[in-house]
Amino acid sequence: MRELQDAARPGINRARLAHIAAWSIELPADEAERASTGIIERTYERGSCICAKDTVLDSWTGVVSGLVKIGTVSPEGRNVTFTGVTAGGWFGEGSLLKNEPRRYDIIALRDTRMAFMNRATFQWLVQNSVAFNRFLVRQLNERLGHFMALLEYDRMLDTTPRLARCIASLFNPVLYPSAGDHLEITQEELGLLSGMTRQAANQSLKALERDGVVRLEYGGVTVVDLDRLRSYGA
Repeated sequence: MRELQDAARPGINRARLAHIAAWSIELPADEAERASTGIIERTYERGSCICAKDTVLDSWTGVVSGLVKIGTVSPEGRNVTFTGVTAGGWFGEGSLLKNEPRRYDIIALRDTRMAFMNRATFQWLVQNSVAFNRFLVRQLNERLGHFMALLEYDRMLDTTPRLARCIASLFNPVLYPSAGDHLEITQEELGLLSGMTRQAANQSLKALERDGVVRLEYGGVTVVDLDRLRSYGA
């Protein structure tokens, strides 16, 4: 694990919490204060393994900035990507709720800053906060639909529709509330997330731009028509 910088001490202030965690806005003041004291931040280099499969990461995790890939390696040695997580996304609640090791690798696709909420704080919120539990129910429900859609497009769609759905999944307003309509991401990163080469991703992106659903810009992609992007190729 190539960790660039560790937090000097546990805890962040509430202004910082509101900046990195959209879900915290729903919490009463005392619960937000409790949440902020249980979080630290760390920064990782591109290519770092933040957490390896079958490792117990005793924290709930959020992406403050950057981009991570969630995936694994098949028994045949093939890299399998489940999804990407952009800034504003929080994940890993299932592993904490079930008290089990992570079933996937977390890899930084670029220099990435992560937030870690310790287990004790997470469990306190689960046991005491109605607002936090409402958020978790929405999050888990949205994530289930998200992964079902990913499974569908991975099995049934050709290259360009598959990339379209991959991009659209990164603009989910529940899972990634900070997304807006522009994503800073390279063609190489999109290829890694969608299971294709950079060259194939480049060709598919150009096709999507010709069809008027995205606009390619230096260092990123702007979504022009999210509804069409979500159903592209259907």
